[in-house]
Amino acid sequence: MAREIHDTLAQGLAAISMRLELAKNVAAGDWTAIMRQVETAHRLTRETLAEVDPELVGRVAAYRAGYLPEERGLYKKMKVGEQAIFFARMRGLSKFEAIKRLRKWFDRMELTEWWDRKVEDLSKGMAQKVQFIVTVAHEPKLLIFDEPFSGFDPINTNLLQDEILNLRDRGATIIFSTHNMESVEALCDNITLINKSRNVLSGSVGEIRRRAGGNTFRVVFSGEYDKFTRAISDKAELIGEPENLIGGYTQHKLHIKLDEEIRPVIGALNESVNLRSFQEIIPSMNDIFIRAVNGTL
Repeated sequence: MAREIHDTLAQGLAAISMRLELAKNVAAGDWTAIMRQVETAHRLTRETLAEVDPELVGRVAAYRAGYLPEERGLYKKMKVGEQAIFFARMRGLSKFEAIKRLRKWFDRMELTEWWDRKVEDLSKGMAQKVQFIVTVAHEPKLLIFDEPFSGFDPINTNLLQDEILNLRDRGATIIFSTHNMESVEALCDNITLINKSRNVLSGSVGEIRRRAGGNTFRVVFSGEYDKFTRAISDKAELIGEPENLIGGYTQHKLHIKLDEEIRPVIGALNESVNLRSFQEIIPSMNDIFIRAVNGTL
């Protein structure tokens, strides 16, 4: 089923005029981020879903998809519990099964006492939790979230992250649209970076970060600086100026040209100076985003 969902999305996205290459990067059971510039706003996720063929949308829906837009759509005058049941039944659950699942979710999301209150009484964060619950209560195999953590405090952000990770671990495929690079770095398996409606970077988060690092290292040592430079002279290139640290240590960045030279460099440094640390510098997703958009990656 997950493979059929993947193939269905691939066909639909290929038909979009922007010709985004998102779906082929989405694997079953993965959390994939769509990273995009703020000015593209949340149009990307909406257009991706809205511009596919109607028959295709029906096929995806048949596989129990769930979509959480950033713009919330709750009816303010309805009671919270009644509205949650309404949405759950729209997604194919019986009233009995809807109440059973929703009660469990309300308890897990700390909303039990709000079941009989009106939606207009909810804070933005609580309303967001309710919409998350009605998005996942029918246990969809494909989940699409557009900025799901917007407006949450750190405690509720962690709560929601844990629940989404649990859904992923139970086999759900998750597409996550955001411009928050910290969330991407901490949570996602794969990314697709969109710039001006074009896919400019795709792949696993770990591999992209390692590749963007380009064999750049931070070295901390004590000893004669001349011996340090001679030890690496034919195998590495110094970056910037040395930095003096507390305790008589020196820190310097360097770039090693070839992968096979990394171990020899470490060995040469151990023989020439007192090597305290030798650490690869892995760029943040924020840095990668900026470099990719600017064409310097």
